[in-house]
Amino acid sequence: MTENFEGAHTPAVAFITLGCAKNEVDTAHMKTRLVQAGFTLVDDPACADAVVVNTCSFIQSATEESLEAVFDAADLPNVAAGAPLVVAGCMPARYGDDLAEELIEARAFVPCSREDDIAQVLAEALEVPLLLKSEEEAVVVEESLTNSFAYVKISDGCDRFCSYCTIPYIRGRYHSFPFKNIRAEVAAHVAAGVGEIVLIAQDTGRWGTDFEEPLSLAHLVAALAEEFSDTWFRIMYLQPEGVTDAYLDAVATHPNVCSYFDIPLQHIDATILRAMNRTGSRAEFEALIERIHARVPDATLRTTLIAGFPGETEEQFEELCDFVEEGLFDYVGVFPYSREDGTRAAELPDQVDDDEKADRAQRVRDLADTVSAPRIAARIGREMDVLVEGAEEDGQLYGRAMCQAPEVDGVTYLPSGEPGEMVRVRIVDTLLYEMEGE
Repeated sequence: MTENFEGAHTPAVAFITLGCAKNEVDTAHMKTRLVQAGFTLVDDPACADAVVVNTCSFIQSATEESLEAVFDAADLPNVAAGAPLVVAGCMPARYGDDLAEELIEARAFVPCSREDDIAQVLAEALEVPLLLKSEEEAVVVEESLTNSFAYVKISDGCDRFCSYCTIPYIRGRYHSFPFKNIRAEVAAHVAAGVGEIVLIAQDTGRWGTDFEEPLSLAHLVAALAEEFSDTWFRIMYLQPEGVTDAYLDAVATHPNVCSYFDIPLQHIDATILRAMNRTGSRAEFEALIERIHARVPDATLRTTLIAGFPGETEEQFEELCDFVEEGLFDYVGVFPYSREDGTRAAELPDQVDDDEKADRAQRVRDLADTVSAPRIAARIGREMDVLVEGAEEDGQLYGRAMCQAPEVDGVTYLPSGEPGEMVRVRIVDTLLYEMEGE
């Protein structure tokens, strides 16, 4: 127990976060609610009066990793001695009462829809009163790995119901967050010295379309970029339909909006895409990429692909490889199809053997590395602004250019600079996805 702002003893809470950046944002929001309710936060779960595991359950491997984290937390001496263990996030949202019956190690469960109630849940588990701080004392808890960037969610849920995906069942239907809330969160991060804001959601391109008076992602990005002109803005998880002319104009006309397009295609064969309950085709995607480059010539492109979807023939897989071999994307993430209970794709005929799925995914990854390396190497000689992130154990400084999203696209090594600082460098060498500047 530690002393709170009124001199009373209050519990210390630790979080263990699994999964994607959206979960990191959810953890940050839960931490903020706890701090505002009088709790304190600690980094070491073994030193906490209560432990919260924020789980991911998007695919089976993520569920297994989350379960392992829960069991590890349950074995901590403080938890074994009675400190409450709370399981939050996607697993309780996906499995509901079945999880509560099976996972007896947990004291309470907080699905995604109840994360705003985390303070009340912990107060009840610990049998302590809620002590709300004043607005002046309330803080926003940062959850980024460094002070160089922060994730900001602009919506939650999804209405697409792709046949392989569990997100609509975990997160619910799509709903945009109000502009004023997003703007306030961005302002708090900027005031804390964050140099880049990464806007994320399950489907960023749909932001604002569900408002009574509809708005657009282009409107949101332009408004934020103009108000916070010294801050980079990056948009992730932009479905192909979200790449509108208005959005392209917003990127092209605002130098602090990263000319970076993260567009998950998942596949390029029209038949497979229909089975996924998605739209598009190879020809349509090639035309989309051409349209992006026509408006934003220096655009950096990232995509994700699924190999081994049910019914994928060798011919369809080879077409996918041929598309990757075109070298249209700077970065390609590849995943073997994961058969998830409760999804329509799980019941489709012609399921691909697990070993074959893994082999196909690796073949596409290797091909993507082969064609991406020269695209990255083509940056040698260019001058770029780089946001300094920190130093490795040997003291080597590193940061990221606009063409490198946090945590997924490699880094740029630097000769000098301070974390959070923007430095101008010339790229002198590359090693696959890493760059070296001077």
